[in-house]
Formats: sequence, C-alpha cells, structure tokens
Amino acid sequence: MATDHIRYDVLARDALRGVLRKVLTDAASQGLPGEHHFFITFVSKAEGVKLSSRLLAQYPEEMTIILQHQFWDLTVLEDRFEVGLSFGGIPERLIVPFSAIKSFLDPSVKFGLQFETSDVADVSAETLPAAPAPSAVAVPPATEPAEGTEEPAAPNQGGAEVVRLDRFRKK
Repeated sequence: MATDHIRYDVLARDALRGVLRKVLTDAASQGLPGEHHFFITFVSKAEGVKLSSRLLAQYPEEMTIILQHQFWDLTVLEDRFEVGLSFGGIPERLIVPFSAIKSFLDPSVKFGLQFETSDVADVSAETLPAAPAPSAVAVPPATEPAEGTEEPAAPNQGGAEVVRLDRFRKK
C-alpha cells in the first residue's frame, strides 16, 4: 500500500477540532442556545492544561467538565479555550488546549466527538486503507463529571457507534 504523505488522519482530526472551536466560539459570544450543553473530557496533565493543584490532585489523569448553567468568561483562542467554573463553591479558571481534549458531547442532540490526544508528531506514519472518513457520533462521557456540575439525564440512549480515527489506521 502507498504511504499517506497527505496525512488524512491528521487533517480529519484537525477539521473536527475546528468544529469544537467554532461551537465554543459561538457559545462564548452568544451563549448556549436552547437546551444545548457540553461535556468536555480532557487529559489533566497534558501540555498547556492549567488547573489548580487541588483539581489536579482530584483529577490526576482526566477530567470532564460540563458547560451548561454555571460557567463564565469563556474565551476561545486558536489553540485552546479558557473558562471559569465553580468546584465545591470555589471558583476556578481552567485553560484547556484543544490538543488535550479526549471527547466532546452535546447530549441535548446526541452529538459527540472523540479525539486521540497524542501530538501530531507522535502519530505514527502508518498508512490508512481506503475507508470512509472518520465521523462524529454520540459519545458518552469518559469519566464522572467534575464535582459541582450537573449531570444530564441519560446522555446516550441512541445506541450510536463510537468511531475512532485509529480504527482506519493499518495495524
């Protein structure tokens, strides 16, 4: 099989992160429309993630936050987002690079994205077989929501299949 010099896997991942960036940018400028709300799971110790030592001790590997009713100062930049949330009544400012995000879920419409969190340089140069492009699907949150956030009722009842970019990579 030919070598994939174009790196379709990287292009698809970056395009899907662009969807996430656009959704958060719109939420920052206009608020959340209707019943939309977001579960965002990220790697706690990924490069560029900024959490208080208290939160890092509580969520040493990954953390799921919910952007719904009680968040403030959502700022979206090219490579990351920043948001204020309250945990156990204590306000915190989180900085999360898009490269640290493992999953994004909007349970109100059963839409989700799941990402590999390795850097582009760490992705192996394996070839991809001819296959359909990776798709966005309903993804349940990977962990329990962070303390002080609300949990939605039955976020994934549609039985959708999780499709990961690795699925199309030649082993």
